[in-house]
Parts: sequence; structure tokens; C-alpha cells
Amino acid sequence: MSASKDKKTRQEQAGIGKPRTAREIQQRKEERRSNILYATIAILFVVVAVITITWKSGIVQRKATAVTIKGVNYSSAEVDYYYRSTYQNFLSQYSSYLSYIGLDTSKNLKDQTCPMDTEGGSWYDYFMDQSLTKMSSIHALCDAAAADNFTWNDDMQSQFDKAMSSLSSTVDTYNSTYNSSLTVKSYLKAVFGSIMTQDVYEEQLKLSILAQAYSDKYTNGLTYTTSDLTTAYNEDPNAYDEVDYESIRIDGSVQTAADSSASGSAASSSAASSSAASSSAASSSAASEPTDEEKAAALESAKELANSFYSQYQSGASLSDLAKGNDLATYTGGVVGTYSDNVLMNWLFDSSRKAGDSAVLADEDNSAYYVVVFSSRYRYDYNTVDVRHILIKPETSTLSEGDDGYEEDVAQKKADAQKKAEDLLAEWKAGAATEDSFAELANKNSEDTGSNTTGGLYEHVYKGEMVTEFNDWCFDKARKSGDTGIVYSESTGYHIIYFVGTDLPYWQVQVTNALQTKDYNDWYSSVTKGYDATQHSFGMSFVN
Repeated sequence: MSASKDKKTRQEQAGIGKPRTAREIQQRKEERRSNILYATIAILFVVVAVITITWKSGIVQRKATAVTIKGVNYSSAEVDYYYRSTYQNFLSQYSSYLSYIGLDTSKNLKDQTCPMDTEGGSWYDYFMDQSLTKMSSIHALCDAAAADNFTWNDDMQSQFDKAMSSLSSTVDTYNSTYNSSLTVKSYLKAVFGSIMTQDVYEEQLKLSILAQAYSDKYTNGLTYTTSDLTTAYNEDPNAYDEVDYESIRIDGSVQTAADSSASGSAASSSAASSSAASSSAASSSAASEPTDEEKAAALESAKELANSFYSQYQSGASLSDLAKGNDLATYTGGVVGTYSDNVLMNWLFDSSRKAGDSAVLADEDNSAYYVVVFSSRYRYDYNTVDVRHILIKPETSTLSEGDDGYEEDVAQKKADAQKKAEDLLAEWKAGAATEDSFAELANKNSEDTGSNTTGGLYEHVYKGEMVTEFNDWCFDKARKSGDTGIVYSESTGYHIIYFVGTDLPYWQVQVTNALQTKDYNDWYSSVTKGYDATQHSFGMSFVN
């Protein structure tokens, strides 16, 4: 017998090797299945653990694709940056009016209908539409900049550095005010949500700065000759001219019984017409909707009152006195009128109009009559001015109004701001004392975010554009290039001003702005065409 056969025989005799019974065969199979199952469960346990850890870290939520624009995917964190920015900007602008427009910040925005959404969507939809539009435009402008070899430069880096410095200061102020210890990263999560990171914030901020810089480059390149401006003005003078006038508007709609009674008793100068108005209003009070006859009677009554006022005006009475005490009459005077397509303005802007013209005008579509007197029509020929400024704001008191020492604290902070302004001006005067050195000082010290990256420069400043104190200093008739001064405004703070000089007449600035707006909009439409945002439900579920 060979050795191999001998070994096989011994194994069979000892029961070693293959199982001897069907039951043993089945038992071995079940053992193998159990081993495979346990191994699989162990693997799944590890996978679930990894997924759980990853989910809790926010990586999945943060990196999930939420939007695609022109083939480029944007994560939920990137979309959230724009969404939260849009929402926060809205709150900062309209915080005092939220209850009037139906926005409750304590409730889910998705559950609140937005009255400004033409399709009846929620506030979430309203803010998201704005956010995606902004994202798409920034993407498009950055693509256009790249195609035009317009790249990141020192000015943009300066803007970015200032923005990050401002963010850091905001965090420090928050920590000081609320005795907290937030870092910039944790502050961003508090403001933008748990999926926000500083890297995402900085990247999107840079894209926004680049897009804005490229947009400004195009706008600044739109220049026009005096001939261009004159031609554009002559094509549509109504768009730029203004008128001085006074008028009385007489309401010719059907009044309630109470309204007409008050109006009738006040209009003693026209008892008959007031009585007619009262009668028509009284008859209409019984019905929820006035009849055509009642509407016609009320309008006829307004016409009679207007004619009565006009007759008295021609006899020497003033429109302001005639309107006093009559609830149907509204006086307007001492204001500047700009053109719009309505009965009153079409009469005032008629090219044949001359000083002293007067008339009674019917505005039946709006149930009213006017008594109007034309004074003058003009365009703004005065020169605008260019200035540089450095804004120093008094620090906000940590005390509340009414607290002991509050007024003293406010006064001290105001005095500190004034001294800082005076010291900066003295520093400038002790140095080169040039426009360039002033611009450098503005970039380093001004708290005006609208100009502290451009040397504090404001060009084409027109009358009434700035706060009163700033405006009065700039448009002082004795003002000349190189003048400097400090003015204080209760609403803004201390302004150190450098007068650069006079610039274009204001009417030319108006026409330039109109032409630039049209040309820019045409360009912007062509640049952003086809840049639509496609949403992805999974990634968008993390944006809220």
C-alpha cells in the first residue's frame, strides 16, 4: 500500500476529513455562513461608525453639491454663504419694518409667505432666488474677467485684507460685549450656520471682490464727450429737468358719511359744492360699492370745488390758505417736481409752459382735480465737487440710555473721536500735506467702508447728496482746491475733508449716469446670459 493511500485509510478510520453524516455536512455549511455573516456585520459596523463620525463632523453636509452653474458645482456651504449674506443684509436694512412686511424671524422662513414674491413663494424662496442670482452673476463676471486676463491685484488684496481685519474686529467687539471667547471660525459658524468654514468664507469673498472690480473696470471705461451728453439731454430733457410749482389736489372719490361730513363742515368757502359731496357720500354709505352715478357725482363735486378754489386764487387768495381745513384738499408747495407720466406732470413739463401759468386739471382716472400754478423749469447747471475725507466715528457706549453715567460716557467718546480727527489732520499738515498723503492717511484710518480703499475719494458730489454739515462745507462759495476742515454730523461722526476741486455740471453727471446705466445693463445682460443655477435637492436641504 502506498503512503498516500495509507494516510487516507487512517483518516477515514479516525473520522478525520469529510463529515460522516448529512447532519454534519449541514452543520459545517451553517458554520461557514455564520462566519461570513459575522465578518460582514463587523465590516458594516465599521462603515456605519465612519459614516456617523463623518456626518457629525459636517463634511457631508458642507461638501454636498447644492447648485451647478455653467458646469461648476457649488457646495451647500458655498450656497449658504450667499443665502445667509442676503438674509442678514435684508435684516440690517429693514429691521424696523419686519412686522409691516410680514416677516417673523422666530419662525421658519419656509413656512411664511413672502408678499414680495410674485409667485406667492415663501421668504426662503425670496432670499434664495436673490442669492442664486448673485451667485450666477459673480460666476459669470469672474469667467469674463479670466477671459479678459483681468486677475487679482494689490488693490483687491487690500480690500480683502481690510474685510478680514474688519471681521476680526467685529469678533473682538462681540467677545468684549458678551463676555465670550469666539474665534473667527466659530463666529462664522454662529452667523452662517454650522456648515460654514473660514476657507469657504474667504474664497467666496475673494470671488465677490474680483467680480466687483471687473464690473467697476467696465463701468469706469464708459466715457462720453460733452457732445454725447448734450445730444442725450436734448433727446429727453424731461428725464433731467425739474420744476417748481404749487398745487391743490381735490379728492373726487366717493367719501364715507363721516369723511364727507368733516369735509363739508371744513369747506366753508364752497358750501354748495361741499353739500353736494356730502349728499353723494351719504347715499353711498348704505352700499359697499359705490355706483357709477355716485362716482360721477363725487367727481363733479370735486370739479366744482376746484373751480371755486381757482376763482378765489385768481382774486388774490393763496392756494395754501384755500386748502386749509378741507379734508378733500391737499396742498403741495415749495418742493421740486421730477417728471412722471401723469396729468399734473405732463401739464407742468409742457414745453410751452411759462412762469405764472395756472389751470384746473381733471384727473378722472384717479378721481381727482388739480388747481396748479407753474413757477419755473430748470436743469442743474451748478458744478459738482470732488472731495476726499476720513471718517472717525465715536465709539458706541457700552451703557444703556438711562444708565448712570451714560451721557458722560457718550460725551467722552465723542471728545475722543474729535481729538483723533484733529490729531490726524495735524499729522497730515506736519507731513507732505499733499492730496496723495491725505489719500494714504484715509486708507489707513477712515472708517467709511465706501471710500477707505480709494483714498477717501468721492467724485461728482452733488448738492444734498451728503449729510448737511458735509454738504454745506463742500458747497461753500469760498471753497478752493486744497482746503481742509473737520465737520461733525450727529448721524455719522467726524469728517476730515480735503477739497479736491469742482467737476462736471450736475446735469452732465445725471446724463452720464443714465448712459452708463444703460450701457452697463446691456453689457451685464450679455455677460450673464446662460448662467443659470440648477439646484440639487440633497445639497440644498442643508441650506437654511
